[in-house]
Amino acid sequence: MTLLYTHASAFDHVTPAGHPEQIARMKAVLDALDGVPVTRLTAPAATDGDLLRCHPQAYLDRIRAALPDEGITMLDGDTYSSHGGFAAASHAVGGVCAAVDAVLAGRAPNAFVAMRPPGHHAERETPMGFCILGSVAIAAKRALDHHGLDRVAVLDFDVHHGNGTQDLLWDDKRAFFASTQQMPLFPGTGKASETGAFGQVTNLPLAPQTGGVEARAAWQAICARLENWRPQLVIVSAGFDSHRADPLASLAWDESDFTAITRMICDTAAACSAPVVSALEGGYDLDALGRSVRAHVDVLTEVA
Repeated sequence: MTLLYTHASAFDHVTPAGHPEQIARMKAVLDALDGVPVTRLTAPAATDGDLLRCHPQAYLDRIRAALPDEGITMLDGDTYSSHGGFAAASHAVGGVCAAVDAVLAGRAPNAFVAMRPPGHHAERETPMGFCILGSVAIAAKRALDHHGLDRVAVLDFDVHHGNGTQDLLWDDKRAFFASTQQMPLFPGTGKASETGAFGQVTNLPLAPQTGGVEARAAWQAICARLENWRPQLVIVSAGFDSHRADPLASLAWDESDFTAITRMICDTAAACSAPVVSALEGGYDLDALGRSVRAHVDVLTEVA
């Protein structure tokens, strides 16, 4: 059965009124997953040992020191935190790491981590794009360094390029990173020419208004390359802001596209005998987010 990791700290990460990365996102996700046949588990906080796989101690100290006792502080031009922000980000990382541990131990074939804030924009020493800690990159490093895997894949279908994940995995030949993203769009990275230090990075940028037919073709190409790479674990940065209703971008996907792409990823992972861990990233229209997460997790439960 699919594992679902979450933690109440996601509701303690307060952002300014009107900010798209808001507490209501978590309610929309959990409401959409109510009644879905999953094993619900509490996402633990990450250890500093895991955080240090991708972020230096000075960065962790700086972010912790910046947390306000009351109110909200700005960490970056669009990244804010209340006092509970770092704890929420830590549980987001810890949830993905715990999910990796569980699927590699054979407890389940896949898992979904429903936490906020997202993580794929956080670079080694830079919070940005609503992100504080590089959740999926840290979990990939844990799989490689703690569990001793040789080949871990991170796949990102968020509408914004996962510049942080790419930055943190750029020099690791054991980590395959592939992404589709709208271009031009924040953060401006993700050109097809960005291929990693060892050619292990694949970026397929999509023009504004790209719909499901083109999106599915792009992910078929990624999955063909993934199958040739033979991953031992697949981690997904599951952002749902490629949906046509999302206010922050202008791709034209719908729930059926997330269903199809999730199924492609799961089928490819199964062909490689690789378990799948998926972690929530973006998605800012609350109704579309809920429906899209449900479509994504329904596929995970079908193949589990």
